[in-house]
Amino acid sequence: MGSRATPWGAYRTITDAMRRRIAEGEFPPGTQLPGEAALRAEYGVARNTLRRALADLEREGLVVTVPGRGRRIAQPGESAAPAPAFRRISADLRAAIERGELGRGDVLPSETALTQRYGVSRWTARQALAELESAELIETRHGKGRFVR
Repeated sequence: MGSRATPWGAYRTITDAMRRRIAEGEFPPGTQLPGEAALRAEYGVARNTLRRALADLEREGLVVTVPGRGRRIAQPGESAAPAPAFRRISADLRAAIERGELGRGDVLPSETALTQRYGVSRWTARQALAELESAELIETRHGKGRFVR
């Protein structure tokens, strides 16, 4: 089914219906949700529409995504999954900038330094730096490094 076949705002209808099904006990805590294909067929929507509804439920803390296993209903008091590594790195660097530890014009740690410090891949370090750059907190000077704006 193409994305044009899905009515505008359909994800909200799915979110509301799933929220109601969870509240009524059809899906008790810890229950594995049906797969995306089954839910798409049930609601007659495109994959992106379904994923948007499930993402809303996850943000609300009702659904938990388990990598490689799918989604399940969250247990009471269960916290969300930890932030991706690149978000933790960018949050640390952002905090250092906000505290003044890294001031305007200061050079940021290199991708290599970040990979060693955080035990992540170069791609993950690059993602963290790109997030800070898109927030206009840092700038790249080709051949020289990344600097606080």
